Amino acid sequence: MPDFSGRVLHNAAGKPLSLIKFNDVLSDIKNLKALASTYQLEFVGLQQLAAIYTDKAVNQFGQYALVSVDEGVGLVDLRDPKLLPLCVDFAADALLYRKDKGGGKNEAIAKAVGIKSTLRPSVVDATAGLGTDSFILASLGCQVTLLERTNIVCALLHDGLDRGSEDVQSRDIVARMKLLPGNAVERLQELIEQKQEVDVVYLDPMFPHKKKSAAVKKPMKMFQTLLGHDADADDLLTPALSLAAKRVVVKRPNYAPFLQDKAPTMQIKGKKHRFDVYLR
Repeated sequence: MPDFSGRVLHNAAGKPLSLIKFNDVLSDIKNLKALASTYQLEFVGLQQLAAIYTDKAVNQFGQYALVSVDEGVGLVDLRDPKLLPLCVDFAADALLYRKDKGGGKNEAIAKAVGIKSTLRPSVVDATAGLGTDSFILASLGCQVTLLERTNIVCALLHDGLDRGSEDVQSRDIVARMKLLPGNAVERLQELIEQKQEVDVVYLDPMFPHKKKSAAVKKPMKMFQTLLGHDADADDLLTPALSLAAKRVVVKRPNYAPFLQDKAPTMQIKGKKHRFDVYLR
């Protein structure tokens, strides 16, 4: 994999965030070191997980870090020991249940990208995040390229794809998912220049929650606090429209404005979110 060219997060001391391996957790040190090196993380070894939930550890590593636990690599808040590590797990029961019982090609996201009885478009998910939407699209038969710019999220996705490829319930789906780290605008432009055939570009940029909206679940709140919202989301629409052969789909909260204030061709609305669809 080429050198990581995306967004590298640092702690309050200006140092890269850490990937911490614990002596009381069985893990592949070689793979963890390679993961840390690829995504410009500081690799650290400690005796046990409990050692990070101290003021000393916060002073050393900052409030957030990646850790290697039995479930895989996870994001933790060192000030909140009650909060479980946030991992990307493509074999999680809830995700597999949604795959099997969530509505299939009748799901709103499937309709938005244009999945039909015999049509499975190729998709570039330019704001992959934790990969849930990409997994659902791949479970429906789409080939999905995941673009992600932030190093810790890339590390979580990388680890989740590796583990998912070894699980009998998810490996066939994960085989249709490819991670392409780096700045999404730059990656989209590269795909345009390479004349890649892409049917759909899917965008789901993070948007600030309304103060009066329902509380966000704590793991996702940690994730959103660390990453912030995508203030440059408008920059994605133009290259997305240039690359997509059939449509661009933008997932937005119902209260959010259109990207670039550009009205879509059509919309698919849910209770909290909508899909703005720009046909080509």
